[in-house]
Amino acid sequence: MPTPDSLERVTAEIVDCFLCPRLVDWREQVAREKRASFADEEYWGRPIPGFGDPDARLLIVGLAPAAHGGNRTGRVFTGDRSGDWLFRALWRAGYANQPTSVAADDGLVLTDAYIAAAVRCAPPANKPLPEERDRCLPYLRRELDLLHRLKVIVVLGQFGYDAVARLVGLRPKPRFGHGVEVPIDGRTIVCSYHPSQQNTFTGTLTEPMFDAVFERARALSLSRR
Repeated sequence: MPTPDSLERVTAEIVDCFLCPRLVDWREQVAREKRASFADEEYWGRPIPGFGDPDARLLIVGLAPAAHGGNRTGRVFTGDRSGDWLFRALWRAGYANQPTSVAADDGLVLTDAYIAAAVRCAPPANKPLPEERDRCLPYLRRELDLLHRLKVIVVLGQFGYDAVARLVGLRPKPRFGHGVEVPIDGRTIVCSYHPSQQNTFTGTLTEPMFDAVFERARALSLSRR
């Protein structure tokens, strides 16, 4: 009799994944060469699994780990400026017990939220290839299936939206835009601009805009429809 799937099993398989030679080479190169400001730290240098509450009604899907963020710390959106924005917003919305995420052992706990990435390894120039995305998507598919209470998927950026739309077979696919909502099989995709420095430094994404996404996610996750 086959062993039932679990988030723990998905995590173990992600961490031990070597399917994409280009990404393996890059994540390991970054872990060896390091950034000067982190020269004394030991980098994770492996794929990054999902993180959060297994009973979550909210799933957040990003693009991929940052070379000197998740690829260094071993936890998604941890140790980089995009993560700073994300976890402050989650804390304000009541999903996180603290507003910072700096290391895998920093005491951060998520309640009713789970975070994953469409691609689990840091890609060169932050640009995964389509075939790399497609090799990674089965992990996200399993997480979707294992989050049994899931009601809302917040996608951060066009790449995350396209990945989730591909997984669920969304046809036709509404155009991506901040605040766009797309119903899928009793759940709702909520689109948000990615909290990248390009977006936050230019004011394309502001903290009130980001907070509104998670306020809406909370309302949708509690609705009975």
